[in-house]
Amino acid sequence: MTDAAAKDIVDVVVVGAGPTGLLLAGDLAATGLSVTLVEQRPRTAANLTRAFAVHARTLELLDARGLADELVSTGRRIDRVRPFGGMTLSLQRLRSRYPFVLITPQYETEKLLERRALSTGVHIRYDCRITGLQQDRDTVTLTLTTTGHPTDAAGSTDTVHPTDEQVHPTQVIHARHAVGADGVRSTLREALGLPFPGKAAVVRSMVLADVRLTDPPQDVLTANGTADAFAFLVPFGDGWYRAIAWRHDTPAASHTPAAPDTHVSPVSPVDPVSSISPVDLDEVRDITRQALGTDHGMHDPRWMSRFQSDERQVPRYRVGRVFLAGDAAHVHSPAGGLGMNTGLQDAANLSWKLAAVLHGQAPDPEALLDSYHRERHPVGRRVLRVSGALVRTVMVGGPVLRTARRLATGVLARVGPAQDRALATISGIGIAYAPPAGVRRPTLAGRRAPDLPLAGSLRLYDALRAGGFVLVTPPGRATPPGAPLAHHQWRADDRTACVLVRPDGYLAWSAEHASDAEIAAATAHWLLPGPEAGKHKP
Repeated sequence: MTDAAAKDIVDVVVVGAGPTGLLLAGDLAATGLSVTLVEQRPRTAANLTRAFAVHARTLELLDARGLADELVSTGRRIDRVRPFGGMTLSLQRLRSRYPFVLITPQYETEKLLERRALSTGVHIRYDCRITGLQQDRDTVTLTLTTTGHPTDAAGSTDTVHPTDEQVHPTQVIHARHAVGADGVRSTLREALGLPFPGKAAVVRSMVLADVRLTDPPQDVLTANGTADAFAFLVPFGDGWYRAIAWRHDTPAASHTPAAPDTHVSPVSPVDPVSSISPVDLDEVRDITRQALGTDHGMHDPRWMSRFQSDERQVPRYRVGRVFLAGDAAHVHSPAGGLGMNTGLQDAANLSWKLAAVLHGQAPDPEALLDSYHRERHPVGRRVLRVSGALVRTVMVGGPVLRTARRLATGVLARVGPAQDRALATISGIGIAYAPPAGVRRPTLAGRRAPDLPLAGSLRLYDALRAGGFVLVTPPGRATPPGAPLAHHQWRADDRTACVLVRPDGYLAWSAEHASDAEIAAATAHWLLPGPEAGKHKP
C-alpha cells in the first residue's frame, strides 16, 4: 500500500476497462501504485463488436509481461495475407519472435489483461461513469455516478445502494493522475473540453455482422474489393465469423455510430442506434457475394450494425494531470486492425512514465510526462493516415484509380523492400520515436529494441518482465550505483555495445563502446540513483 492510498488518495484512476485501460492499470499496480479502474458497462456485459487482430509489436509488449504465449494459444496465426487483387504478403519477413498476425476475439485479450490487473491489486469498479472532473496542481478529483448496482471485478455489490431519493448514487475519488481510456465517446475527454476533430474515412456507412457460415473459406482471413463493393471475413475461432461489408450504394449512417472497436450491447439483432437505417442479413449477403463471389452460406446472425468509419484525433494527449489513450485519443477506419494495437502501445508508453514520476525516479518529471504526447501523437496521426489509405485503396472507384491501385499493388507484391516497409508499418515493428532533445544524431535512441539473446539463456524481453529499465553490456562493466534497473550481459562474447532499454522495449541510449562513467551518466539522464529509487513520493 502506498502513501497515497493511506491518505485516501489513489495514485491513478483509469477510466475504461478495455484492453488499453486494463494493460495500463496492471502495469501501474505491478510497481506498487494504488490504481482504481472505472468502467461504465456492467461486469457481465458481452462485447460482440470488439477487435480480433493482434499484431507482432503488441505481442512483443505482451511478451515483456509474460502474457504473449498464453494469448497466442487462444487464437490462430496468420503468416500470409491476401488483402486484395490476388496479392500475397508474407509476414514471415518480419524480424520478430512473432512473425504473424494473431486472430483471436478481443475478449480473450481482455480476460488475460483483467486477470493480470486483478493479480497486481487493481480495484475495478463496473457500472460507474465519470460525471465530474476537476484538477489542481496536486490532485485530480473525479465524480463517479453509478449506472446500476455497482460491482467490483469479483462480482460483489457495492455497499452504496440506490434509494427513492437517490436513484444514481455518486462518489468522489481523489487521485494523483487520471487516464481516459474510455473509447470514442470518452467522458474524460469531454470533461476536459477537448475537441475531437476529423472526418469520415468513408462517406457511406459500413455494415457489420457476426454470423455462422455453412461453407467457410479456406483462408483464415478473407478479403476482396471490386469497383462497387468490399467484404472481409474473419473467424472468431468458436464457429462465429465477423463480416465487414461496404458498397457504393449503401446508405450513409444518420448518426455518429460506434466504431467497430467500441462496445455495443447486443440487446437485439439490430443495433438500436442504427434503427433509422437497419441492417438485415440479405444486405450483408448481397454485398459479400458481390465482393467475394459467394456469401459462404451466411446464416443465424447474432448481431448486426451499421457504422460510420471516422478519422479523428484529439490535439493533446495530456492536460495537466489527465491523459488520454486508445480510442479516447484517436479513432480511425478498421482497415489493418490497428485500433486495439495502437491503444495497447499507448498504454505501454504511458505506464512506465507515470510509474517513474510517482515513485520519484524521474530526473525531470514534467518532461517525461510530456514525452507521452510527443511520442504517441505522431504515431496516432500516422495510424490515421495508414488505415485511411488502406480503406480508400480497397474502395477506390473509377477506371483510372482502379488501374493505379493495380499497379501499386503489383509493385508491392514484387518488391521485397516495399513489402518490408508495409509490414513494419502495419505490424508496429517499424514504430520509432524521435530521440530526446540534446542527443546527437545519428543515434539508435527511440528505436524498437529487438529481442536479443542475453547471458544465462535469457532474452531481452525476459529481462523486461521485471518492469523496469534494462542495461545490457559486455562482461566487466560496473552497474551504476543505486540505479533502479536490471543489468545483464550479452550472450555472445564478441559484442561490445552497451544499451539502455526502456521498460516499453525502446532504446533509451546506446554506444558501441562505453566506459563505466559514460554508462553511469546515460543512466542518470533517465533514472534517479540513490536510496530514493523505488520509494514512492507524493
